[in-house]
Amino acid sequence: MENILILGSTGSIGCNALQVIKLHKEKYKVFALTANKNVDLLTEQCLEFEPRYAVALNDDANQKLKKNLFLSNSKTIVLESVESLDWLASHIDTSTVISAIVGAAGLKPTMAAANSGKKILLANKETLVMAGELFVKAINHSKSTLIPIDSEHNAILQVLPQNKKLNYKSNGVRKILLTASGGPFRTYSKEQLLKVTPKEALRHPNWVMGKKITIDSATMMNKGLEIIEAFWLFDIPASDIEVIIHPQSIIHSLVEYIDGSTLAQLGNPDMRTPIAYALSHPERIESGVSGLDLIKTKKLDFEAPDLNKFPCLGLAYRALGMGHNAPTILNAANEVAVESFLDRRLSFLGMTGVIEQTLSEVASTAADNLDQILQADTLARSVARRCIGRSLQ
Repeated sequence: MENILILGSTGSIGCNALQVIKLHKEKYKVFALTANKNVDLLTEQCLEFEPRYAVALNDDANQKLKKNLFLSNSKTIVLESVESLDWLASHIDTSTVISAIVGAAGLKPTMAAANSGKKILLANKETLVMAGELFVKAINHSKSTLIPIDSEHNAILQVLPQNKKLNYKSNGVRKILLTASGGPFRTYSKEQLLKVTPKEALRHPNWVMGKKITIDSATMMNKGLEIIEAFWLFDIPASDIEVIIHPQSIIHSLVEYIDGSTLAQLGNPDMRTPIAYALSHPERIESGVSGLDLIKTKKLDFEAPDLNKFPCLGLAYRALGMGHNAPTILNAANEVAVESFLDRRLSFLGMTGVIEQTLSEVASTAADNLDQILQADTLARSVARRCIGRSLQ
């Protein structure tokens, strides 16, 4: 029986994970649930899965959670403060941590899990983007198990040789190919992109996701962050990581080998599949997802990404090439830009300008410890906000 902590249980990944866990109660026990402020859903989850601990990071939501669970005679203990996430992630009774908090907020508890030797199912991109080198070192030192939940990286894991280290050097890999749907604006001209609204950008053609990741998909920054993730996950040079547009989102990624073979993982666009594989790796369990109907699918299309329309992809390669804490700067500027776009303070194309300006204005320096990384994150956010302020004048 695995005791599972879900960091971000009310988000898309967290909810899907609970659906899979519900199918296998004889294998998995929900040990703790955390969320930000969706207290009503968190309350429902606590009453259904009866975790030992729960916490909402928003103070008002946490007080309401306490009241809700008390009135329902729940035995779940409601913890206080953001620091409780680190405590839960390193708790002796926590065996598996599903890291599904969106953004930089997921970094510290995920690092705590790595330092404590936990099995980590990683959906939080920012952990590897902001602190890839530190995180990988912590994983190796503590002998933690790291399994990606992102559909693309999970697909790569599935088609790499099993029972070997997650790297390409000894596995005969020539390159990996990350597929991207292209988002809702794949066929738009640059002129059309000038008029895009947040409402339009939040309508992803294939996936149901949170607001931030949906906007990242629309700008293709999501794929840029995945390039950085793949660099650290699979120990592969950026030059051997290729992005291809695949609008149907049926092939989730591919691995090309030196003998000319290319292996792909296919499936319906449903996050329960990679979550189930991550939970049970290297075995397979029922996910609740139906099999792929190739006859109904009919065709699979591919095209090269247009870096002129979607320059965020190029910015990610640039940050990875700069090294040090440049990916931290990229990520921080992007989070600020996305928030401003959703608040209608910044245009769709304006997001890219803010990210590029911030990368140019903030010097890339050493990222030897978590404090340095968090300082760079704070500085980059401040510069990004100034860039936005200048654009509004």
